[in-house]
Amino acid sequence: MAITAPKIRALLKKIAGLRILVIGDMMLDHYMWGDATRISPEAPVPVVDINRDSFTAGGAGNVALNIASLNAQCTVAGFLGRDEAGERLKGIFSDKGIKVLATPGRGATIVKTRVLVQHQQLCRLDRESPPDSYRIEPSKLDALLGPAIRSADAVIISDYAKGLIDDSLVARVVALGRAAGTFIALDPKPKRPLSFSGLDLITPNRKEAALLAGIELSPHAPFPAKEICRRLHEKYHPRNLVITLSEDGLLLSRDGEVVRQIPTAAREVFDVSGAGDTSIAGLVLALAAGADLETAAHFANAASGVVVSKLGTATVSPAELIAYVNHR
Repeated sequence: MAITAPKIRALLKKIAGLRILVIGDMMLDHYMWGDATRISPEAPVPVVDINRDSFTAGGAGNVALNIASLNAQCTVAGFLGRDEAGERLKGIFSDKGIKVLATPGRGATIVKTRVLVQHQQLCRLDRESPPDSYRIEPSKLDALLGPAIRSADAVIISDYAKGLIDDSLVARVVALGRAAGTFIALDPKPKRPLSFSGLDLITPNRKEAALLAGIELSPHAPFPAKEICRRLHEKYHPRNLVITLSEDGLLLSRDGEVVRQIPTAAREVFDVSGAGDTSIAGLVLALAAGADLETAAHFANAASGVVVSKLGTATVSPAELIAYVNHR
């Protein structure tokens, strides 16, 4: 059964008192909006006349924005360069009441620039430094993250495989979190393998789950849900496993067994950018507010259903969430 508006309201009331720490790869999402009505005489490519620019936080920053949008208190920790993009990100977080724990480093702030023509993405331009530029020295982890972990109701490790999240950071966060009794969730990126075990929640997508399980997916074969859930439990022992399946919804697993699959709540899909960020934010907020896994999944599913109907990296507000559930 899908979640009801009264249950959404009750959860939102509890969520408003939560303190969430997001640790991960922060980046600036830059959108260049324009029109293309001619081909360049220099090469067979469109000439884009830019009308406007917009900026928001991406990566772990988008997770933080989604948490703040649902009225929980949020702190985000990660790397910000001493550059214009870093200052712009600080301003975005400040405007939303998000506290920033920025690490020093040698690199530039990660920037993803998307060129959009009549609401269609033409290309994406990435700017980032080598992975070692974003790493936190192990000796500095406790001073930077310790107080925030101890005061948080939940910690989300948001890995975008840029170099910040490594084994030493995950191990220390888990140790500090367990000592404080803090809920810990991880959104993993298997292309930079991590060593972890016994987390409260992991949220890979379909492809990431298969990679973590060591299974090669066949393009036309059904998703081997039971085998993947079994392998992930044996290897990583998560308390809760939620696999995001895009248009097929969410797959819930506990103790290596499939609990159930929840169909997508989206009425229309305009842009899936950042939908995974909204999903983990919703899951963690609902679980930290005392919801069971299935209720939390319905809450996250509804939140993702709102953001995929928007263009670009987006968030969901309590009013939008309630209106969406009422409409459905």
